[in-house]
Amino acid sequence: MRKVLILLIFLSLVTYIAYEGLIYFDRNFKYGRMRETPAVRPHEEAPMPMEEGVVPFHGGEATFKATNVEMLKSPFPLGEPAVIKQGKELYFTYCVHCHGRDYDGNSTVGQSFHPVPTDLKSQRVQALTEGLFFKEISYGIPNGRQPPLATTINIEDRWRIIAFVKSLGARQ
Repeated sequence: MRKVLILLIFLSLVTYIAYEGLIYFDRNFKYGRMRETPAVRPHEEAPMPMEEGVVPFHGGEATFKATNVEMLKSPFPLGEPAVIKQGKELYFTYCVHCHGRDYDGNSTVGQSFHPVPTDLKSQRVQALTEGLFFKEISYGIPNGRQPPLATTINIEDRWRIIAFVKSLGARQ
């Protein structure tokens, strides 16, 4: 019992000395244990004033998100061959993985979903207005499988993809 008591006193003494050593180190050496760093100090000076126009308040993605679907119109003629060709290239970059080469949702990735992704040649998709189609691609479909792609595909390229998909026509 005496040995255990001596051991506990010795361990307590070692712990106390280590603690006091760390406190001494923190207080007396310039490069302490990051007790205080400039990164976590509150601002001592007023922040610099922001130049006007740095943060846009008009235009951009927020405008499209807030606009009613009936008001959204493609900046490109949807039937123009050059736009459709670019849209096809973009489809095979961003969309083919889920919707497939036959546009029916039976792709390698699409087959793993339940339900499978939408058939892009279906009557429902082909009947979508271009504004609603844009919103579904950009911000996803509520309670659906379409992920929001606004941060992945730029605005003009989304319109080109819509032109391509609309050019496919409905499945017969």
